[in-house]
Amino acid sequence: MDLTPRPLSIQVRDGINLSLLEWSSVHSSPGIPILLIHGLASNARLWDGPAKQLVRMGHAVTAIDLRGHGKSDKPDHGYSMSEIAADIADVLKALAQGQPKWNQPLIIGQSWGGNIVVEVAHAFPELIRGAVAVDGGTIELSTAFPDWEECARTLSPPLLEGMKYEKLRSYIRAAHPDWSEEGIDGQMHNMEKLPDGTIRPWLTLARHLKVLRGLWEHTPSQLWPRITRPVLFTPASKSEDPHTASKRQQLSVAMSELQHIRVEWFIPADHDLHAQFPERFAAVVDDAISSGFFS
Repeated sequence: MDLTPRPLSIQVRDGINLSLLEWSSVHSSPGIPILLIHGLASNARLWDGPAKQLVRMGHAVTAIDLRGHGKSDKPDHGYSMSEIAADIADVLKALAQGQPKWNQPLIIGQSWGGNIVVEVAHAFPELIRGAVAVDGGTIELSTAFPDWEECARTLSPPLLEGMKYEKLRSYIRAAHPDWSEEGIDGQMHNMEKLPDGTIRPWLTLARHLKVLRGLWEHTPSQLWPRITRPVLFTPASKSEDPHTASKRQQLSVAMSELQHIRVEWFIPADHDLHAQFPERFAAVVDDAISSGFFS
């Protein structure tokens, strides 16, 4: 089985070209189509591990670089949650042209991407069969940071431009000793490697803050009663700390208001649990598919 992804490019409504990796086509896969959506300041390659596992399980898998990220175009506009959800809708419609099996795929998003798939499930339910939110989907930054300026100061990314590529890779390896080399490589794809051996984030600080503002303005808890598609949440926790307690409370509200919901905790696990546990994560998704949860 060839597990080398094929690059694709899809132009959305405002002329922006988004880069995708097609791991397997709907024509060669007996399972369902799946679109993988990364988190803030991440990229499509962090899905390499679970993408390969899901392909082996028979599914047609494609991963996307969202606008401003990875190999996609990097405009200075279009980063609100509704605009990013519209990008996903445009991509799904384009993939479905001439490929009827791409109608109503499963969409999977991590962190910010988890909130994106929830927004898509609310705004474009006719385009999907269901959503998986990977340690995300319930994020409401304005609750923790009522003041936007405080949120921006606290959650601004570290300044990494100019650091040597190998130095950053060693830092990431030290922080994630149980990750595969594939997972570490996926993290490194967040950066552009320059000819002098230094790195530069694909997502600039200015655009990072625009994405963060869009996430800060998003309140998924207001959407639960109006979402009819099934949603699987896979939250992560390292310990029973206040952040985990808050996450459990948010999911408790979601479970009382969403029509079709399933929650599968990963404990202990990193925020990027899909890169840390690709086989286990893919198995959870495949079980939800085969058991009819997304039917």
